[in-house]
Amino acid sequence: MKKNRMVLVTGGTGYIGSHTCVVLLQAGYQVVILDNLSNSKREVAGAVGDVAGAAPVFYEGDLRDGAVLERVFSENDIFAVIHFAGMKAVGESVRQPLAYYENNVTGTIRLLEAITRHEVKNIVFSSSATVYGDRNPIPYVEGMPVSATSPYGYTKVMIEQILTDLHTACPDLGVSILRYFNPIGAHESGRIGENPNGIPNNLMPYITQVGIGRLPFLGVFGDDYNTPDGTGVRDYIHVMDLAEGHEKALGYLEAHPGSLEIFNLGTGKGTSVLELVHAFSEATGVEIPYRIQPRRPGDIDAFYADASRAKAMLGWQATRGLEEMCKSSWNFTCQAMK
Repeated sequence: MKKNRMVLVTGGTGYIGSHTCVVLLQAGYQVVILDNLSNSKREVAGAVGDVAGAAPVFYEGDLRDGAVLERVFSENDIFAVIHFAGMKAVGESVRQPLAYYENNVTGTIRLLEAITRHEVKNIVFSSSATVYGDRNPIPYVEGMPVSATSPYGYTKVMIEQILTDLHTACPDLGVSILRYFNPIGAHESGRIGENPNGIPNNLMPYITQVGIGRLPFLGVFGDDYNTPDGTGVRDYIHVMDLAEGHEKALGYLEAHPGSLEIFNLGTGKGTSVLELVHAFSEATGVEIPYRIQPRRPGDIDAFYADASRAKAMLGWQATRGLEEMCKSSWNFTCQAMK
């Protein structure tokens, strides 16, 4: 166990958060999870402990609840925060912008107030490639200007600016902003994976739900994008690669106190929606019926990463391929059905 290395993971029972907790625990950190369970389940915390061989401390609560935050920070000797918690559906954010600004931005401000009060000096923020907007050329590089095409994206832009301003005011605060692309896949154990409440907003869990017959077909939103097959192109990255990137970013902050750095975490390769559907069928033998539907507001043609900065400075790069992403997602779904 790394002495006095207790990490608070907000949204730690969510998809990316849970896999990151496993990586942190296996690296010897102690982990405290704070999650309001709005899009996850309490039993994930237990599964994380089983997979990692060490149990996290779990608190159910909302970042906007000052009493809950005070309890978490007062009861635990936290040295770093990895901040995942937030609403994340692009289309929903267009329909409910106030809910997204209030939840994501206000929640982050409350968290940063608590960090400041308790003199925590390290934060890793889960940002998004959506901050590159729709005017930058691909592949995206960290120095490009930021914008957004949806309220969800603008919450990420705003939070990045808040963190930058707070670092200017408190230069001993170490900040690592991770802009990542489209995580899919699951832990090799099949114990944890992407299992949202209700109908999935993200592509892979929707594919797997169609695969098991829970949903009748996959809706492909738009086939008239400026891409080779007309469907949107994204940089799909295995969630375990992404989780390992967060642990590397935390290690960087420990080695470089008071630094402020931004890193893309992606594969550097674009894959279209239909290419992913066909790859899933090839990897699993399960055919996925689909129907072309109208575009969603806020979506763009294509984006993928230039992740060379993360490789050079963090010693990180994605190593798992599309076949492994598809097989692990299907393995998790099949085990969850048992």
